[in-house]
Amino acid sequence: MALIEELEDQGNVLFKYRSYIPLVFLLSGLGVYIYKIHNLSYPNLGFDYWLICLAVGLLGLLVRIYAVGHTPKNTSGRNTTEGQVADELNQTGIYSIVRHPLYLGNFLMWLAVGMLTADLWYIVAFTFMYWVYYERIMFAEEAFLRRKFGEAYLNWAADKPAFIPKFQVPTNPKYPFSIKKILKKEKNGVAAMFGLFYLFEVVGEYIKWGEYTFRPTFWFWGFAISTVVYLILKTIKRGTNLLEEEGR
Repeated sequence: MALIEELEDQGNVLFKYRSYIPLVFLLSGLGVYIYKIHNLSYPNLGFDYWLICLAVGLLGLLVRIYAVGHTPKNTSGRNTTEGQVADELNQTGIYSIVRHPLYLGNFLMWLAVGMLTADLWYIVAFTFMYWVYYERIMFAEEAFLRRKFGEAYLNWAADKPAFIPKFQVPTNPKYPFSIKKILKKEKNGVAAMFGLFYLFEVVGEYIKWGEYTFRPTFWFWGFAISTVVYLILKTIKRGTNLLEEEGR
């Protein structure tokens, strides 16, 4: 098998399971965090550093929200079983300055968790592994889009960076922003973010003191409130058509 086909096959497999494989990263990051606390080598960075980490993660979520909120149905989704889906080629909005904004958003969200380790070497290693991992997914996605849209895709992609956006104002999106699509597709982002931060806090306290005493911290309330909102939206999605929108 030629390398180009091999890379595409690898990318399709990674694309299919891309929601689960990053759990390996989470476990490794948690392991580094535990090791540093256990060996008293975790720096005293304080609450402000964790807020900076959260800001990085929320920036990634905003990138995803901007991308998904302006796209039509069957593009920029969370497809994990049916493979690549693209009824239309996204070219406006954030797609006018970067080819893969969703993977940029994902990177920032996972980077926020990696930053909690406060370990520069781990953060560098994560960045490298993320690129190797998602490079194959992007390769497979672009191969699919080239076959489906041909010259139109090549013309659009010619001057668009794959991952780091061009420093310019995006063009006006073709479609108006859909809050319903965001509530339907991106409802778990904030809950997942606060949940991971709270997990690190609980584990860190337990490793440090040998026990964990519940306290209603900022991270607890962020996790609790965002989880309640997530469950409400999930119930609405399953039981009603309130979040459905024609063509979105």
